[in-house]
Amino acid sequence: MDTTLAVGFFGALFAIMNPITNLPVFLSVTDGLTPADQRKVAAKTATYCLILGGAFAGIGSQTLGLFGISVDDLRVAGGLVVLMIGLNMLSGNQSTSHHGTEGEKQAYPEPATVAFYPLAFPILVGPGTITTLILYAHHISKPMDAVIYAGVFLIVLFLLFITFWNASTLSKRLSQNARVIMSRFMGMILSAIAIGMIADGLKVLLPGLA
Repeated sequence: MDTTLAVGFFGALFAIMNPITNLPVFLSVTDGLTPADQRKVAAKTATYCLILGGAFAGIGSQTLGLFGISVDDLRVAGGLVVLMIGLNMLSGNQSTSHHGTEGEKQAYPEPATVAFYPLAFPILVGPGTITTLILYAHHISKPMDAVIYAGVFLIVLFLLFITFWNASTLSKRLSQNARVIMSRFMGMILSAIAIGMIADGLKVLLPGLA
């Protein structure tokens, strides 16, 4: 995995799992908890994300094979999902594929038990994250690639953990404008990465377009 791919992997993961734009979501679903309890939820959430992400990265490609789905099929379909998430971020909307519908939000569990559902899945490790993990795992061809891949994933999870761990403090210092700017910028980055995914898949599936 060369530097360009590693940077692209980091950019895509960070944009989708964005700790800053997901901070209000974390605060919302943990509303009523003390800072100490919020930190417990943050630790559990990061752990669940690590387990889920590692599982999808490890067996995602094999699972696709069982259904006769190629990586290029996933590039196109997953790229469209990631593109929709990016466009929603650009327009200031939340993607229902990650954040759930209004009905699903009303059925969320008690604040102390939200670490796995809905925080880890599907808000943080949802369709867009899963697609990104599987597609970039396909570029691993030697041990060093696996180390870089794991390192990028762990860095994103660490940033997520630190942000959620300090959620009560950051919520008082991070302005709404800063969150909006971050969301719009990450939406643009994510949309560009998604277009690249779709283009790469179509070049293989439809060689005449290359």
